[in-house]
Amino acid sequence: MLRSATLLFVMLGAGSAAAEMAATGQGDVIELGPRPFYLIDQMAEGPLKQELMACMGQTPRRTLFSIGHRGAPLQFPEHTVASNVAAARMGAGILECDVTFTRDLELVCRHAQNDLHTTTNILATPLAETCVVPFTPARGEAPAAAECRTSEITLAEFRKLTPKMDAANPAATTVEEYLDGTAGWRTDLCAGEDTGIMTHADSIALFKSLGAKFTPELKSPLVDMPFNGFTQEAYAQKLVDAYKVAGIPPSDVWLQSFNLSDILYWIEAEPEFGAQAVYLMDEYRLDGYSPMDPATWPNTMDELKSMGITYISPPTWMLVTSSEDDGIVPSTLALEAKAAGLKIITWTLERSGPLAAGGGWYYQSISDLTTSDGVIYELIDVLAQDVEVAGIFSDWPATVTYYASCMGLD
Repeated sequence: MLRSATLLFVMLGAGSAAAEMAATGQGDVIELGPRPFYLIDQMAEGPLKQELMACMGQTPRRTLFSIGHRGAPLQFPEHTVASNVAAARMGAGILECDVTFTRDLELVCRHAQNDLHTTTNILATPLAETCVVPFTPARGEAPAAAECRTSEITLAEFRKLTPKMDAANPAATTVEEYLDGTAGWRTDLCAGEDTGIMTHADSIALFKSLGAKFTPELKSPLVDMPFNGFTQEAYAQKLVDAYKVAGIPPSDVWLQSFNLSDILYWIEAEPEFGAQAVYLMDEYRLDGYSPMDPATWPNTMDELKSMGITYISPPTWMLVTSSEDDGIVPSTLALEAKAAGLKIITWTLERSGPLAAGGGWYYQSISDLTTSDGVIYELIDVLAQDVEVAGIFSDWPATVTYYASCMGLD
């Protein structure tokens, strides 16, 4: 049923196929697969493991606590129909479309305005001539390079592209080698030609048909704004207008942006939508920044609250730290955000591969504790119970869904 419905969506367009998917009841099917149980098996013995094991016979349910990060890109090409159908089947109650725009100012789902060279087959098509940096093969110590932007192609051209797993081979000397760079812990098994590239409007119709709610992220443009007369404010407004046209209630939408001015625009111009706007926090880019030291923060949590912000969204590592007794505990940022009355959504689980080597960027504040994949559930538990996050983005939502179902989270 999944394949047939996905193909219908791609061939017929968002509206009629979304209705077909809703009619088949796909949004009601929740399947977790073996991964949550694999992770539990890796955990150290203790009360949390026993509690999670006791839930193994449960009937999983959809939960807003589980958020599909670009769908389910651990195994499916991100921002595609197939990826989001998979995330919904894993119980994700909220799904994400990262939003950017084409040359003719149409909104499409891409993680960045300039990721087409790693997320689609554009370099192997005639549209390669639109790339702002043509493919350049690796030579000596210089890696292979390319850059292709949605703002250089029309919506009609965008729809001709085939999605792929987000990756590139820096050692490539040919386009074919460059496109064949999927990490060993991901897979190309589900990256067929019918996974379904999506516009923003497509995503709204699909997510609605699957019984999920919406968290679009307004991506920062790489072109100078205004672009062809398109201002930043018009861009932010066009995003909101799509939900109005589709009849989606503001309470079902969590708008996101790293740009604080976008959040403040929504709060002022679209207060019903702005009430749930999510300020994505990338303060970690600032020299000297530490989530443990308020003196390094550009805004205090009370200041953000006073601006009318309700939700913040830092990466997971900013919300936790290691305790003296080798446990995971909330960071100063997490504690002060709670004290200020801010709600927290965090990102991103299962984007780091196997954790035995420390987990990399997403686990940097607890790298000394990250010795196996079993740490994932220890981290989720601290985020849920101590930090009290409202939701967790994951590249494989089944993991979060299992925990939320077990603990009775909405």
